[in-house]
Amino acid sequence: MSASFALALRAAHEAAATQHYPQAALYVVATPIGNLADIGLRALHVLQLVDAVACEDTRHTQSLLRAYGLERPGAQLMAAHQHNEAEAAQTVLARLQQGQRVAYVSDAGTPALSDPGARLVAAARAGGFAVVPLPGASSVTTALSVAGIADDAAFVFMGFLPSKAGERDAAVQALEADPRAVVLLEAPHRIEALARALAALGARPVTVGRELTKQFEEIATVAAQELPSWLAAQATRTRGEFALVVHPAPAQAAPQEDLRVLKLLLPELPLKTAVRLAAEITGQPRNALYAQALRLKPQQDEEAGEN
Repeated sequence: MSASFALALRAAHEAAATQHYPQAALYVVATPIGNLADIGLRALHVLQLVDAVACEDTRHTQSLLRAYGLERPGAQLMAAHQHNEAEAAQTVLARLQQGQRVAYVSDAGTPALSDPGARLVAAARAGGFAVVPLPGASSVTTALSVAGIADDAAFVFMGFLPSKAGERDAAVQALEADPRAVVLLEAPHRIEALARALAALGARPVTVGRELTKQFEEIATVAAQELPSWLAAQATRTRGEFALVVHPAPAQAAPQEDLRVLKLLLPELPLKTAVRLAAEITGQPRNALYAQALRLKPQQDEEAGEN
């Protein structure tokens, strides 16, 4: 354990001295999403205090604890991941019934946010046991904090979109109709497919957080339609874990304005060019304008022929 972590652990004990940590309680502990220095002081104290640690991956958690000088015997670590969470909850409940303190950590960040933990928390509450949150790192709030969205803007957390193309496209269509900011998570092997789907949102800004808090962290804000080309610009941009913030939809232009702009542009330009410029002028989604243009074009061609 480094000297800095030793000092942090000592500070944690001092800061936590006046806090009450009840027995027969489940402690939901946030862990770093990358940088080990982002651990909370209370988290260090509780991870040393509890009788057992339930975790998404015992090997990963043992390595994390070892980094803080808190290595535990294997018997005190219990696997509780998405495939066995219901069964693992019963093991945790048995310990709580004995009056033990049990911590739960996921591999990174705050448990139960696109990570296991929710079922375990629900089981503990249903059993009448206290559940104590220890806040800390979260890719969701980390990405939002650098997106530059107005502080009065609402946001929704959608996590991982469906992996099947049709379901993912349907989710993006629903997202297009939502005026709020939307936070998404994605894995490296699926980020290009997500970028292609999000391109349908046109000029709507997207803040991309790649490898947040890690050595090769990268943060950029680009128009949704430019996201595929931004990823393709550098090979490294498809590596790592992603948190994305789709910015709030711009104020809707009046339908009459959309039609007016299209009617002015269509006689002078090819259809796709007219739609692209109309999207830039009105801030409306390109797909919706394209559908409008397809309806208008035959009518305008007929009028032109009559003249």
